Amino acid sequence: MRLSVLDLIPVRRGQTTAQALRASRALVEAADRLGYDRYWVAEHHNAASVASTSPAVELMYLGQNTSRIRLGSGGVMLPNHSPLAVAEQFALLAAAYGDRIDLGIGRAPGTDPVTSAAIRGQLRGGHMVDASGRPTDPVEEFPTNIRDILALLGPEGAEIRLRHGRTYQLRATPAAEHAPELWLLGSSDYSAELAATLGLPYVFAHHFSGRGTHRALDLYRGGFLPSGHAEAPRTFVTVNVSVAETADEAWEFSEPHQFLMASLATRGTMDPQPHVGAEARALLTDDLRAVVAPSVATWAVGDVGQVRDALLRTAEDFGVDEIMVHLVAGARETDDADAWPAKLRGLDLLAEALLD
Repeated sequence: MRLSVLDLIPVRRGQTTAQALRASRALVEAADRLGYDRYWVAEHHNAASVASTSPAVELMYLGQNTSRIRLGSGGVMLPNHSPLAVAEQFALLAAAYGDRIDLGIGRAPGTDPVTSAAIRGQLRGGHMVDASGRPTDPVEEFPTNIRDILALLGPEGAEIRLRHGRTYQLRATPAAEHAPELWLLGSSDYSAELAATLGLPYVFAHHFSGRGTHRALDLYRGGFLPSGHAEAPRTFVTVNVSVAETADEAWEFSEPHQFLMASLATRGTMDPQPHVGAEARALLTDDLRAVVAPSVATWAVGDVGQVRDALLRTAEDFGVDEIMVHLVAGARETDDADAWPAKLRGLDLLAEALLD
């Protein structure tokens, strides 16, 4: 079993963005030391409970004291960005960290429509256009933009055809030694089929909903076309995890995240994460627990033996040899704001149980 980590850089009540970043840096350093395979950060915007807005910037900071773990995005939400900007950022990360950079890319905006428009400079009526001046939808351009990034990161760069038959060469960086490894991410059939067609590695966001995983992986594996990026299908899945010395503790630690997911489902917003204990229990009513119960049933929550067995079953069920854990254990009000003690302990427990 290979284990990796997905981090949204969550922000809890009373915690600043700077403290959340320092807490995540402690996590990636622990994961590096303990033998985890990858550490990926997500992209979300305008969410009071999530500090992870700019994966490339965060990774340059988070990875400074690591030596072996792969650093990546889980993922860059490509409709928010130009392909050249993404390629340049991750080419610089590869220049700094060598051959251990993953560029995970998703098609969703990772935010609400107003914020998404603001990111693209469209808040006041601007829009992207094609060569003929017609408005374009960056979501519809997703396959083309993926191909552009692959070309930009290649040794020859991308050749742009201009008018009158002229061409122009674009490169992400002047003299690359290493290129990031590109992964497509998704929680539906679309990215699975696209990854198969392009011959790219693929990750299903099982932690997001817990539904449709088998179908997406079957579509990916069944339709895979070998390429210069992967000769055979390469995939793993993400799982929400809360593990502690006792199952009761693990479930208590999971309650703040349960509340956030219920809040997102019922109100469309996520405030800073409440603290473990009375604060979270007061907010997580029986009605809200019922809202998230189907999703929570797909999480791995319990003592180390229970979570180990759950992750092994998940790996066998989906035919993967790697699980990316999204640690959902919260923090107590007395915990140091620069750390997530329950998550650090969870990394230790999982490493002892599953990593040689």
